[in-house]
Amino acid sequence: MSIEKLQPAPAQQVGVYTPYYPQVNKKQLLPFAISLYQKGALEGERKIEGGSSIPFIATWNVSTLPADLCRCRIQFEGNADLSYEVMMANFEFVDFLIEVILNFKRSRLSDFSQAFYRKLLRIDD
Repeated sequence: MSIEKLQPAPAQQVGVYTPYYPQVNKKQLLPFAISLYQKGALEGERKIEGGSSIPFIATWNVSTLPADLCRCRIQFEGNADLSYEVMMANFEFVDFLIEVILNFKRSRLSDFSQAFYRKLLRIDD
């Protein structure tokens, strides 16, 4: 499913998450981020500066509560040795999905932000 074909999630599903996103631009994209979150998967490409993009598949468990834990797994190039996993609260993960949508609108690439990859690879721990 392409990000540009996402339909907004119903208002009652979005409403529970709204308090977590005071920024206007994030609130506008929240219905689409919730819709993407409910899909439980995203195929994309990690852009590498000066190199080729690396395809990935991200999968995660779906829950209805913003404070529930979300386990996200990413596998690069279909290679099990290039699999990574991270856990965070749903509202935090949905915030990263908002960034994915923003990035897609800018570059037409489905990719997570650098902040997400830092968390995934535990660079800041």
